[in-house]
Amino acid sequence: MHHWLFIALGGALGAVGRYAVSNAINSVWSFSFPLATLIVNAAGSFLMGLMFVIIVDQQHLTAEWRSVVMVGMLGAFTTFSTFSLETVVLLQRGEVLTAISYTVISVTLCIAATWLAISICRALL
Repeated sequence: MHHWLFIALGGALGAVGRYAVSNAINSVWSFSFPLATLIVNAAGSFLMGLMFVIIVDQQHLTAEWRSVVMVGMLGAFTTFSTFSLETVVLLQRGEVLTAISYTVISVTLCIAATWLAISICRALL
């Protein structure tokens, strides 16, 4: 039962973090390109890479932290479902080039962020 509670706690922290970051970005970004979601997804991917090395690869934290941080917190922080919806909305509005750009940039940036984090973290630990 404790396992589920720790995941829920991590999820609550991740959701609040996503909300805070998105609000901060959207308060200064007024264009149709969904920059807040892109930044959240890239940051979440980077953090996932760091946590993978720290928790899974190097085992600097116990396996229980994987559930709290990787499943709960980062699972709630990243917003791939929002990314998908925003892409569909852009397509429905006829903003095909923006939708394609957003998709390519998002996928490339998030994979690169995860790879970069793993590389940096492995080099430092």
